[in-house]
Amino acid sequence: MAPDIPAAPRSEKLFERAKSSLVGGVDSPVRAFASVGGTPHFIVRGKGARMTDADRRSYLDYCGSWGALLLGHAHPDVVRAVREAAGRGTSFGAATEAEVVLAERVKQLVPSLDLVRFVNSGTEATMSAVRVARGFTDRDRILLFEGGYHGHADQFLVRAGSGVAAVGLPLSAGVPEGKLEDTLVATYNDLEGVRELFRLHGETIAAVIVEPVAGNMGVVPPEPGFLEGLRKVTQDYGSLLVFDEVITGFRVGPGGAQGRYDVRPDLTCLGKVLGHGLPVAAYGGRREIMERVAPLGPVYQAGTLAGNPLAMAAGNAALRHVRPALYAALEKNAAALEAGLTDAAVDAGVNLRVQRVGSMVGLFFLDVPVRNYDDARAMDKAAYGRFFWGMMRRGVYLPPAPFETAFVSAAHTRADIDRTVDAAAKALMEARGGP
Repeated sequence: MAPDIPAAPRSEKLFERAKSSLVGGVDSPVRAFASVGGTPHFIVRGKGARMTDADRRSYLDYCGSWGALLLGHAHPDVVRAVREAAGRGTSFGAATEAEVVLAERVKQLVPSLDLVRFVNSGTEATMSAVRVARGFTDRDRILLFEGGYHGHADQFLVRAGSGVAAVGLPLSAGVPEGKLEDTLVATYNDLEGVRELFRLHGETIAAVIVEPVAGNMGVVPPEPGFLEGLRKVTQDYGSLLVFDEVITGFRVGPGGAQGRYDVRPDLTCLGKVLGHGLPVAAYGGRREIMERVAPLGPVYQAGTLAGNPLAMAAGNAALRHVRPALYAALEKNAAALEAGLTDAAVDAGVNLRVQRVGSMVGLFFLDVPVRNYDDARAMDKAAYGRFFWGMMRRGVYLPPAPFETAFVSAAHTRADIDRTVDAAAKALMEARGGP
């Protein structure tokens, strides 16, 4: 049963126009809606938990700029801070006090960070962290997990999740085979498999990089002992443990996943919530490791717009709201959404597995728990497409692709959650092909 896709004349016109100037009409592949069908809806504004498209349709938004908008769209404090910063100058290419303030705030929230370096994107953060790990250990190999996504640097695009999986690419073209020789791939939540790779290659592995909560194959929590096991095996072999907390940082708790699970990595990558919608990310870790980065050490990394004053202002404004009460409210609403969606699926007779960590919610159209990428790939992706459009018709915007994460923001109210569950009950009937 094909999804009933509503017409969106203005978005359709904009998309046709965009395709003549932008690659595929978009600036990031998953925005093209290729895996759910139809035309991408062009967004013109957002406020709180809602956003409005070019055809003047309003949606409860559970994409939230792919997890960046912890406080919701156009939060007054963030908007005010960015406006004031812009009035003083948009970029200097020189040091500013706002960088120092944000670095101090990040260090206070994430105790594993002794030194921090701000960059402009999650990809910059992860590729820089891996370069530092190689420079610190004097080793070349990295170990990552199938279905994880750490940005689009060459060494990360081996059996990746997220948009790579959604468009069905086993590997990006343009990645030389030599770039992959030093990348080892393990199965998420399979600690024995990781140990076996270390038994074979341990003396050559610079680092293990992992999403501590997988968020790019849907939401897959770490099983008890998995993160602790990664910590031990890397220490045993003199390798570094890198947590990619671009999604989970300040999202699943004030200290990210490492605070939630009480496992301290050597290096951490942050993004998304860090800039609350502005392009900023960071990497950091133990002092003796980060002191290998220029200008203190021989590992070179630089960026003209790193520490941009607008991004620093947004980050400082957003992180002032990071306190326990915020996460208690997020947990309560996200738990209500999880329970409501699960009950609605049972009532509709649809196999839907809802997996959640904090305000991260993953939807899998299958009937078994998902603990790794192979499990996630078994889901009914066509059912997700039908469900996506069923929700769109009812004013709810979910990530426009399977293998992605839905996010509850602080702007969502309990009434919003109830409206979402009611919409899902009807959309799930359609997803299964029912009346």
